[in-house]
Amino acid sequence: MKIGLEVHVALPTKSKLFCGCSTASEEPNSSICPICLGVPGSKPMLNKAALEYSLDVANALGCVSKPRTSFVRKVYFYPDLPKSYQITQLQDAIGVEGYVALEKKKVRIRRIQLEEDPAKIIREDNYTLVDFNRSGLPLLEIVTEPDITSEDELREFLNELRSILYYLGVDIEKELKVDLNISVADARVEIKNVTGIRNLVDAARYEIKRQEELVSKKQKIVAETRSYNEKSLKTDASREKESDEEYGFIYEPDLTFYSIKEKKREEPIIASRIAGEISKKYGCSKKTLLELVQFDSKALELLEHAQGKWPIQSIINVIEVLKRYESIKISNEKFTELLEIAKGGHQITDQIIKNVTSGAHVKVTVSDVSAEEVDEEIKKMISANPKIMIEHEKNPKALNFIVGAVAKKLNASPRLVSERLGLVLKKGFKN
Repeated sequence: MKIGLEVHVALPTKSKLFCGCSTASEEPNSSICPICLGVPGSKPMLNKAALEYSLDVANALGCVSKPRTSFVRKVYFYPDLPKSYQITQLQDAIGVEGYVALEKKKVRIRRIQLEEDPAKIIREDNYTLVDFNRSGLPLLEIVTEPDITSEDELREFLNELRSILYYLGVDIEKELKVDLNISVADARVEIKNVTGIRNLVDAARYEIKRQEELVSKKQKIVAETRSYNEKSLKTDASREKESDEEYGFIYEPDLTFYSIKEKKREEPIIASRIAGEISKKYGCSKKTLLELVQFDSKALELLEHAQGKWPIQSIINVIEVLKRYESIKISNEKFTELLEIAKGGHQITDQIIKNVTSGAHVKVTVSDVSAEEVDEEIKKMISANPKIMIEHEKNPKALNFIVGAVAKKLNASPRLVSERLGLVLKKGFKN
């Protein structure tokens, strides 16, 4: 079984890829021009900021780039594409032969290419609307080799890629649109425009099972394009898979060749790599470090500021408390003050964080709460919040609410509360 991906990333530019229209407008069809609408005679002009962002991504993914890049027309007919072709790339893509490093392997990047987004189609019961605000938004398409072979690798790849994009300034809150290419036997089936990691995993799980059942029955797997239905958790046949020949690619005559060799790129921030280096250096958990910094640049800043000056576990503990109380934007100097307070075993509470950040006098006390008192308060919290336990089955981090609430009420160490919570649950306590 092999999985390859085509990931479409919206680049954070102020204007569209080939015109000056804003990318931020919300009112339908309010940010459009003759270029967006594909009016005959309109001429595209490349957004240099989009080119720079795409080159930064290529650099971060270890891609090889040619000295110049160019664009082609991908011809197809659909209501969201008024000029009946999409401006994209082919031979002269932004980068080729890159990779994303996972824990146990590398997923190869075949190419990354810059292209325009089509318009948005809104389907109702008996009519269809088209919003051209999305037409011409800059997209970066990242195409992998079929190197992913499990759900865990799929999830890990997407998180790693999103982290790399996050540290490059790409808004990862905008859902990535991903095309899944899955092959259990010889034929390749494409599942178009899936968003959200959970949906991607569910779609892959269903499609793999569907193809395996066909193989077991010695039935033919049709090479086709399918869509994913979030409600039924199934993929449905959409159309036959197009070939490159059917798209009729031709060079875009209204755009020139663009040089991409002059600027030297900065060293990219790869959170997993940094977490691995710190883990190896200080003998702490890489998984814990990565959870702190994978999508949090401020946490990474605090970690790098304090490492080597303070015990690594103290640094981790204080950052975890700051994140729990949503106070992570603290300055490096104030973070050092908190480390000083925690040095003697004092509990960092919400009030202490507020006092430190405001410059108020900090009074610290050491709680002498017993394990029995902590257990009793945990049981009360579980009984008062039954939905937390239901959510815990899907998301283990849901229990952080109970840890934080009990620690705050009893002025107890979150580590102690967390340990006691584990023991309470192990004994089978139910509300």
